[in-house]
Amino acid sequence: MEPVTHFLTGACIGRAGLNRKTAYATLAAVLAAEAADIDVLWSFAGPVEALKHHRGITHTFIGAPVLAAAAVGAVWLIHRWSESRRARKMLMHPVDPAAPPLPHRQPVRWAWVYLAALISALSHILLDWTNNYGVRPFYPFNPRWYAGSFVFIVEPVLWVLLFAAIIFPWLFGLADREIGARKTPFRGRAWAIFALSGMVVLWCWRWAEHAQALAMLQNMQITAAPVQRIAVEPYPINPFRWHAILETDSFYQSAEINTRTDLVDTDPQSDVLYKPADTPAVEAAKRTYLGQVYLDWGRWAVVRDVGQQPVPGTDPPQLPPNRIWTTVEFYDLRFAYAFRGSGGISRPSPLSGWVYIVDGHEDAGEFMNGREQK
Repeated sequence: MEPVTHFLTGACIGRAGLNRKTAYATLAAVLAAEAADIDVLWSFAGPVEALKHHRGITHTFIGAPVLAAAAVGAVWLIHRWSESRRARKMLMHPVDPAAPPLPHRQPVRWAWVYLAALISALSHILLDWTNNYGVRPFYPFNPRWYAGSFVFIVEPVLWVLLFAAIIFPWLFGLADREIGARKTPFRGRAWAIFALSGMVVLWCWRWAEHAQALAMLQNMQITAAPVQRIAVEPYPINPFRWHAILETDSFYQSAEINTRTDLVDTDPQSDVLYKPADTPAVEAAKRTYLGQVYLDWGRWAVVRDVGQQPVPGTDPPQLPPNRIWTTVEFYDLRFAYAFRGSGGISRPSPLSGWVYIVDGHEDAGEFMNGREQK
């Protein structure tokens, strides 16, 4: 999922009751909920390095306890800074014995702080598993990718639930202060539990619709050719709408599914993609660094020789007249559909990659997201 969902989920985990056990529970949960995405720093090393390490070791069951500890460490530093600042303030302004007692400060129980951080770190893996990009939670012992593929990577319905859990308690708090009501400690627990429960209900609903879409495909004769495998990918907001991909020996075929109306829409003319030929340039591109990384990640990767077509946003290699360049494109069918459009197979798709190949064997440049891998 994107960062907003992770941050808000961490906040709800902290406010669902852990913040009653210790101070800093919500802060630790929020930091740990997003900590796994520190792997975006690999983008400074190039787009292929970013693809290779995204959802890597930080998104594993080995990495989660370490990231939780790092979040607690950051909270400890904040706590030490706050305590030293408070001590300096008291030295400069001693408390008047006749003054009213200071408000009670919630104690810090570091075991509970770590538990809040660990739950949030694990929630990051769970949230990312629900979409079609997937995670490798058992890496490095098991490099297999796992993907639930029943929630889109950006789901506005989850935003509404999670934002409501943060905003409504704050609004009710403002109303209470206006009428002079006594301040309620740990406000928002019920809303946080409601939002997290709503998330689980939405997951179960989407999981059931995903299973129904898959069953509809398996029970329907979409094509006369034997089907080797099927994937069903989600759309945002609408739990009844799904994008399907079928693979046969010689082609891929896409379909649009509506589980509410039991409709499967596919056109053998426009929704069929024949598998590209393995030219020498394609074979050479698969051996490049981009090719190896992409094929390790892309479970529905398509690699095709597009001829002397420049990579979008770049200039082709400058070569002597007796040398020939060609472009090889990599894209994954899991993301090659219009998320807000009418489906079908679209190119170029998000997370596409390109390699310039010279004379059918020489790597002359690797590109992703408009950037070259140096």
